[in-house]
Amino acid sequence: MATQTKDFYRVLGVAENASADEIKKAYRKLAKQYHPDANPNDAAAAERFKELSEANSVLSDDDKRKQYDQMRRLGAFGGMGGFRPGAGGRPGGAPGGTQTFTFDDLEAGGLGDIFGSIFDFGKRRGGAPNAGGPERGENIEYAVEIPFRTAVRGGKVTIQVPVTDECPTCHGSGAAPGATVSTCPECSGKGTVTFGAGSFGVTRPCPMCAGKGKVPSEPCGTCNGNGQVRRQRAVNVTVPAGVDTGSKIRLAGQGERGASGGQPGDLVLTFRVEADSFFSREGLDVECTIHVNLAQAVLGSKVKVRTVDGQFVVLKVPAGTQPGRRFRIKGMGVEKSGRRGDQFVKVQVDVPDQLDEPARKEFEEFAAAAGMRH
Repeated sequence: MATQTKDFYRVLGVAENASADEIKKAYRKLAKQYHPDANPNDAAAAERFKELSEANSVLSDDDKRKQYDQMRRLGAFGGMGGFRPGAGGRPGGAPGGTQTFTFDDLEAGGLGDIFGSIFDFGKRRGGAPNAGGPERGENIEYAVEIPFRTAVRGGKVTIQVPVTDECPTCHGSGAAPGATVSTCPECSGKGTVTFGAGSFGVTRPCPMCAGKGKVPSEPCGTCNGNGQVRRQRAVNVTVPAGVDTGSKIRLAGQGERGASGGQPGDLVLTFRVEADSFFSREGLDVECTIHVNLAQAVLGSKVKVRTVDGQFVVLKVPAGTQPGRRFRIKGMGVEKSGRRGDQFVKVQVDVPDQLDEPARKEFEEFAAAAGMRH
């Protein structure tokens, strides 16, 4: 359990910018008032004197006060969401109520990462879990590139996802084969250690045993005693039809393994659709460009056009088709949520750079007959 921390400025009844002399005077005045010698057999006064001593031990020490002030500036005593105020009054008639918080509350309030960067509590770097019961594994977010046609029509892809898994050599114990495992001398098997002064304390996983409460006589050579290894896991993914860049799907139970038998996290995939050399997409519609020569555009023609299904349809290009004209092939676009778009075909007329002499004469005769000059 995390240690509770009180607002020591309120305990002493001084402002947060109080000088060292002001803190000393306030402490001496209140300590004299609530000293056990002046209040024999008064449990409330004894408790109040203990609070005063704890507050003074922190605020009178420059280094401890500096750390403590960092916590206050981050909102630990400002009534932010996730913090629980203490009792409305103190024994002995001290003004106001002492506010307390626990580091468990910081997780609920969204400040766990901020305080963890200052005091290094919670999960240690490298993913070692907090000591205790089963914990759900972390979610994995992963970006997947898929071909254009797979995104449009759906399909299956296999990806390699980096995950943290139990070491196959030591099976999570961190001990080399044949090594003995004993109680951690640093935390006495608790898996956690607490540092600080009085109520100003922080509980975190033991750095020696990484929260396990046990240490091996010889660490596992495969995982260096961590009990975990990083590896690539093959995951078969069914891509729904109609996904686009930025679309996400969640695969339950495919994330990081849970600690102490906890449920694994999820795998959240974000799709990135690769560009296609022929097709592009606009909403549910698919677009492409075909090339015809000048004779086909002038006289008309029939052209085979590829679709995203891999098939070909015959498109009739009417005589006199102008460059840039678009034709629609109905129902050959993207299908999604019961709707299906169309395929639009843009015609690009290719004009030859050079003509041989016979072709040139034919074009000149055609131009003369059409009344064109050059």
